[in-house]
Amino acid sequence: MLAGTSTPPHFRQTDTKMNLFVLAFLAAVAAAAPQGYEDTSVEYPAILVDERQMADDASSYTFKIETQDGITRQESGSVLPGTGSEEGGIEQSGTVSFTLPDGQLFQLSYVADENGFQPESSFLPVAPEFPHEIPQFVLDQIAKAREEEKESPRQPSSNYASP
Repeated sequence: MLAGTSTPPHFRQTDTKMNLFVLAFLAAVAAAAPQGYEDTSVEYPAILVDERQMADDASSYTFKIETQDGITRQESGSVLPGTGSEEGGIEQSGTVSFTLPDGQLFQLSYVADENGFQPESSFLPVAPEFPHEIPQFVLDQIAKAREEEKESPRQPSSNYASP
């Protein structure tokens, strides 16, 4: 187009749509921006105890935390040595306690080692007892199947990859 000529109508519509889009985007950003005030009604409990220790070679650690609202947690851990080609793991044990909203004291102790995570608490659910005794012939069949599996473990089918 030559200088001094007007903009074609289809360009004016695109400009208007773009301007509206930019304006809507800026309004959305402004609405989502933090408003600059703090909720002073929230009080955070003070930390009464914060003890942390780690061995110089980082092979073990302990920590203990207690807060003003009654939450306590303590834990100790150590690195387990590896055996042969297997890498060692970490053994941990500790306790956690706090007061529930209904006033009860929740306590949990745990151990985490090569046998997995083992929590203990009176608040943890307990599986119901098995409703009846397992008949001996069923136990014998299970034992026989285990022995057969040990003697000749099943191999994947050779037809597995075939259509």
